[in-house]
Amino acid sequence: MSRFFAIIAVLVVLSGLGTALLLILRPASADQFAACRSTAVAGGSAAIGGPFELTDHNDRRVTDVDVIDRPTLMYFGYTFCPDVCPLDTYRNAEAVALLGERGVDVKPVMVTIDPARDTSEALAAFVGYLHEDMVGLTGTTEEIAAAIKAYRVYAAKNGEGENYLMDHSTWTYLMAPEHGFLEFFGRDTSPEDMADQVACFVDKL
Repeated sequence: MSRFFAIIAVLVVLSGLGTALLLILRPASADQFAACRSTAVAGGSAAIGGPFELTDHNDRRVTDVDVIDRPTLMYFGYTFCPDVCPLDTYRNAEAVALLGERGVDVKPVMVTIDPARDTSEALAAFVGYLHEDMVGLTGTTEEIAAAIKAYRVYAAKNGEGENYLMDHSTWTYLMAPEHGFLEFFGRDTSPEDMADQVACFVDKL
């Protein structure tokens, strides 16, 4: 009987050692930004974003690599938008300004969902009013449709004639070189909260 208990004791010790080794050898979470995240995306972070080739507000052809050359806040809207887009892009510009005061360099971007009206010139006037570093992006109907699909944006024309509106989702995406999509922010996020969370991500790049 004593031999039986001795075997049990050995098994318990070995089991404990195995558990300890498992804890030691188990890799840390692969997500280096886990402490900063407040949202989750179905399909994972890789489901948002991808390559694109568009035209910026200076009428230059640019790719996603050219645009996302540092942490970037990307918003999909349009210049004829009567209320939502100006408020959201102004909030993004304010967050970027707050980050700049902390020495954190973040680029604000607006991609149009209305390429028929949003020429480079129209975007230049719009983004120039909001922030000196803001980039406006337009393109052909097909190019914009591809970007909208890659970023899982909802956009649909509402109305006829010259004064039609666009229904669209209003997320702002935080992107970074080599990492792609990091986080998205809704309309209820304040400039201060956005700046705090973006700074958390940038600190871990």
